[in-house]
Amino acid sequence: MRDFDKSTPQKFVQQNDKETGLPMWSVSVLDADPDARKADKTVTVKVLDTVQPVPPETTGGTPFRPVEFDGLTVTPYLDERRNRVAYSFRARAMRAPAKPAGKPVTAASDGKAVA
Repeated sequence: MRDFDKSTPQKFVQQNDKETGLPMWSVSVLDADPDARKADKTVTVKVLDTVQPVPPETTGGTPFRPVEFDGLTVTPYLDERRNRVAYSFRARAMRAPAKPAGKPVTAASDGKAVA
């Protein structure tokens, strides 16, 4: 993210988080739910990390890159220009989703565990 107070047209200055001092990165996140409202389909998550987050590769033959955010916080605030409540999303890290530990264990009709 650009620090607009310190940057010039010739020199880009990375914005740092005021609380942690960590560099801030802007990640656009898409909600692929077809029933999601158009205005809510994309949100920006500010990631605080020493290195630029890199999304994982696409999976399952889709154009999407599923991600998980560590330390995700959502802060509501009043957007006075639009006269509505808006939200700020911040996270400590972005990574590929954790893989399931394995097949769940269920009980068969004879009472024995089945994996």
